Amino acid sequence: MFKKLLIANRGEIACRVIKTARKMGIATVAVYSDADADALHVKLADEAVHIGPAPSNQSYIVIDRILEAIRKTGADAVHPGYGFLSENAAFAEALEKEGVAFVGPPVGAISAMGDKITSKKLAAEAGVSTVPGHMGLIADADEAVKISASIGYPVMIKASAGGGGKGMRIAWNDAEAREGFQASKNEAKASFGDDRIFIEKFVTQPRHIEIQVLGDKHGTVLYLGERECSIQRRNQKVIEEAPSPFLDEKTRRAMGEQAVALSKVVGYHSAGTVEFIVDGNRNFYFLEMNTRLQVEHPVTELITGIDLVEQMIRVASGEKLSFAQDDVKLNGWAIESRLYAEDPYRNFLPSIGRLSRYRPPVEGTKPDGTIVRNDTGVFEGGEISMYYDPMVAKLCTWAPDRLTAIDAMSAALDDFEVEGIGHNLPFLSAVMQHERFRSGRITTAFIAEEFADGFHGVEPDPASAQTLAAVATLVHQALQNRAVQISGTIGNHRRVIGKDWVVSFNGTDHAVTLGTSADGAFAVFADGSVLTVAGDWTPGRSHAAFTIGGTAMGVKIDLAGTGIRLRWRGIDITTHVRSPRVAELARLMPKKLPPDTSKMLLCPMPGVITVVAVSEGETVEAGQPLATVEAMKMENTLRAERRGVVKRIAVTAGASLAVDELILEFE
Repeated sequence: MFKKLLIANRGEIACRVIKTARKMGIATVAVYSDADADALHVKLADEAVHIGPAPSNQSYIVIDRILEAIRKTGADAVHPGYGFLSENAAFAEALEKEGVAFVGPPVGAISAMGDKITSKKLAAEAGVSTVPGHMGLIADADEAVKISASIGYPVMIKASAGGGGKGMRIAWNDAEAREGFQASKNEAKASFGDDRIFIEKFVTQPRHIEIQVLGDKHGTVLYLGERECSIQRRNQKVIEEAPSPFLDEKTRRAMGEQAVALSKVVGYHSAGTVEFIVDGNRNFYFLEMNTRLQVEHPVTELITGIDLVEQMIRVASGEKLSFAQDDVKLNGWAIESRLYAEDPYRNFLPSIGRLSRYRPPVEGTKPDGTIVRNDTGVFEGGEISMYYDPMVAKLCTWAPDRLTAIDAMSAALDDFEVEGIGHNLPFLSAVMQHERFRSGRITTAFIAEEFADGFHGVEPDPASAQTLAAVATLVHQALQNRAVQISGTIGNHRRVIGKDWVVSFNGTDHAVTLGTSADGAFAVFADGSVLTVAGDWTPGRSHAAFTIGGTAMGVKIDLAGTGIRLRWRGIDITTHVRSPRVAELARLMPKKLPPDTSKMLLCPMPGVITVVAVSEGETVEAGQPLATVEAMKMENTLRAERRGVVKRIAVTAGASLAVDELILEFE
């Protein structure tokens, strides 16, 4: 077995590998850029080596920098994680020449399957069903348009060396094919140093289902069930689960056997994933093979009990797999939610900044038998950088069945506290409550169809509104109790706290009366309904557990001026709890109007302006590109919402902007 393992990666996956290596008694080495000097993976590893400036093309994907770290520390094995150099054949070859083990597949398999064009050709030759497309290299945008039209729209424009949704666009017409081709090339070159592009038919109403494979160096290759990865946004996976709610045993076996057959053709060993598109009739088509550990591997680990990182290390050291295909059993259900540093209220644009608060839910087995796991690479006080992927953590839950796993995830999301950056926790919570997701009727178009005009938060239904009104009243009562304790008695008079309150939010008033009985406290509403209420919140706490109407709930709480902000199940409201008389007077107060920014284009995220596509005095049409902002390795094109004339341009290409800084204004 290896003595020292270097992890050629960063963030949560580096931390994940370190944990298993430590369990196996293997010393670990972290590598880090300038931006990651204080990162969690650096703190967790036994040793750490600086490898260069913040941009990944000057540090994490520079092979010579990694080799220098290996020589400096004497590491005898390298785990590449995912992304960066994980599917780089030249890196694996360099390690082989260095006499260092690569914890991954053989070079030939990486070359054959890591390149998306080559892998599709091999799959077709092996008789594997593939999606129609053009697998040759594409010279320019004109050729991309011609090929796209011949295949038939819609088409998927993809980076040959791509992964993780980078360098990928869907085009529905010639104009989108032309624009998407150039954007995909730019992203591919920035992310992978390889701007080759291919085009294939985009299958409508598809499910994205992938098979986990695991092989050793002695000819054994197994499949460990499937993962459903259909909840995607901009081709980036957001929520994954295992198993799939769609597959039957016959289809699962057929997909697994095909994945194993394809793996054996290229002499595969280590962990890998064969991805398929599955249509509504359970016909499946080979998409690509990822010759590495997948981001979503924890859900497979939770339902199989197999530590994939441990198996990768053992296989790399020459050990045989200690179990056979018949030993692989799928137990229960697991859900993974990816927590991203992005603002769901701003069309999910990236967010950077310092984590002023980061409190994940407690990991482990809960009293009800469900399991919570959180793979992360950050900590409270740490900074989310603009240089890397925006994923902050992978929150996973396990339960005996799917709906229980979803409910466990909802509760875990409610307990997850993140402040200081924009994040997608409320959106993840909204998906968990969505009837279509809960029923399993999902496709890769789920987010586009169900949140067509973006995410604007969750509006509480009548039952949730009463529940949150009760919570707000309890919080207000606790604040009043503290005020009485502080002010004490004035003369012979002690301040009396009322029991009748009006809770106002979202333009609606809820009359609430708090009462007590031998069975505890209760809230009475104007419609006569009664809810039992209990909670453990005390002033100063940002999260508390409540039981309202017999239902346990975790609620995030902030005091916002005279209001009380409550966040729960994707709902984010600021409530005001007033006496009936004060509430009556508050209705007479004028409403403050927001400033008019309708004639301005403001930067929606921190980033760098790479393109200013218009000039002063130019007339632009609705949908026309105005500027491009690059953040977290993704290009974001900002378009005109309506026809107008550009009055002033406030920036030039190369400028670094903060959120809401002015880019240009219209007449």
